Amino acid sequence: MTVELKKHPKVEVYCGDVLEVLKTLPSESVNCCVTSPPYFGLRDYGVDGQIGLEETPEEYVERLVRVFREVRRVLRVDGTLWVNIGDSYAGSGKGRNGDGTHSAGGNQATNKGTIAGHLRKTQGGPGVKPKDLIGIPWMLAFALRADGWYLRSESIWHKPNPMTESMRDRPTKAHEQVFLLSKSQRYYYDADAIKEPSVTGNGTRNKRSVWSITVKPFKGSHFATFPPELPETCLLAGSPEGGVVLDPFSGAATTGIVAVQHGRSYAATKSSGSGCWHWRRQNWQHDEHPASEISAD
Repeated sequence: MTVELKKHPKVEVYCGDVLEVLKTLPSESVNCCVTSPPYFGLRDYGVDGQIGLEETPEEYVERLVRVFREVRRVLRVDGTLWVNIGDSYAGSGKGRNGDGTHSAGGNQATNKGTIAGHLRKTQGGPGVKPKDLIGIPWMLAFALRADGWYLRSESIWHKPNPMTESMRDRPTKAHEQVFLLSKSQRYYYDADAIKEPSVTGNGTRNKRSVWSITVKPFKGSHFATFPPELPETCLLAGSPEGGVVLDPFSGAATTGIVAVQHGRSYAATKSSGSGCWHWRRQNWQHDEHPASEISAD
């Protein structure tokens, strides 16, 4: 498979294990990667060996480091990686009974990812007590930096309409992190493409690191989507028109849809055990830029 710069956007979707699929992609073939990996201990997608159900946060982070190591190889020398990642609480059952089976009540009771499969309570690892905030985003950011990435920026996705939470002993979580990392010290970054209005109303200013973006409803079968404005900001800054955007953890194809709308080609991997073929037909069959190649393990 060769991902090339095209005058017209090209879509390539690959079904299979994310790490194994990435190993088949050519080196330095992608301009930027915009992705949101499965969060630690949050959902069971019904896929054997899925990322997010590891015994400890350290094991989870190490698996992601291995995946993003391959992403770094696939990126051009001036390429960037944008990672949206949320945190987890130790001991959280996320709508589960004590034995990990589905509970009929709670805010996530109708969530497909909560109902499917058997999900253990989130383990915090050594030194982490039940109810502790684990600190997953910064664990991952520091691990990626140690693995050779340049950790360039932390942006906050502020959610004006966050999911309600039942607890009464802490503030409701209304944000997630978005990390910008680069393969090299100097990299492609189009600051003009994402300028924001000046507070004075006269002209524009450099993009700030707090992005207020409302959570959008999604009618499809996927249950962990981010709003189009989020990947749009990342890929406009991180890739030129005609470039290639990669999402190794493609869910509802939000990144791909936005990439194609802005004249970028899109390469994605998706677990073959999570309805990948149906997902491809549902999202791209009637698109004017259909997938040119599909691989399955």
